[in-house]
Amino acid sequence: MEIKVDNITLRNWKLSDLENLVTYANNKKIADNLTDAFPHPYNKTDGKKFISSVSKDEPLKVFAIVINDEACGAVGVFVQKDIYRKNAEIGYWLAEKYWGKGIMTKIIIRVIEYGFETWDIVRIFAKPFGSNIASHRVLEKAGMKFEARLQNVVIKNGQLKDEFIYSILKRK
Repeated sequence: MEIKVDNITLRNWKLSDLENLVTYANNKKIADNLTDAFPHPYNKTDGKKFISSVSKDEPLKVFAIVINDEACGAVGVFVQKDIYRKNAEIGYWLAEKYWGKGIMTKIIIRVIEYGFETWDIVRIFAKPFGSNIASHRVLEKAGMKFEARLQNVVIKNGQLKDEFIYSILKRK
C-alpha cells in the first residue's frame, strides 16, 4: 500500500530502509518525545526488529515516511481494544532535518482519513508529552482538538511529565 501526500510517500517498511531508519531514529531529541519502547541509542538490531514487527500488518498500521527516496520517519494508527475498540491512537516521528516545514501536519491529516476509511472507529487520538509544544501545534493544525492535560502521568528520563490528549471525531 502506498499513499502520496505532495512529494511525500507513505508506504510499508522494507529491510532496505534499515540504514536510513537507524540514521534518523538514532536522535535523542526524537527519543525524548516518545515512549521508552523507542530506544536510544537506536541501532541496527532495533531497526530490524521494528521493520519485522510492522511490515506484515494487514491492513497496514505503521507507514514509513519517505521523502527524496529516504525513509525518514514513521506514522502509525493503532486501534484500541475492548471497550476502547472504537478508538485509535496515532503516533509519529520525523527526522529532525524535516522539522518545522509543515510536513507532519499534512501527513497526519491524510493518516486520519486513512484510519477512518480503514477501520470501524469513531475517534482518533494522540498523547504528546506536555513539553512537546511542536507536536501540540502539529495536531492542532491537523484539526485535532485539545481534550485534556494529565499532570505528572508519565515518567521519561527520570522526570515526571504531563501528557496532553488531542482527538478528532469521525464526521458522519
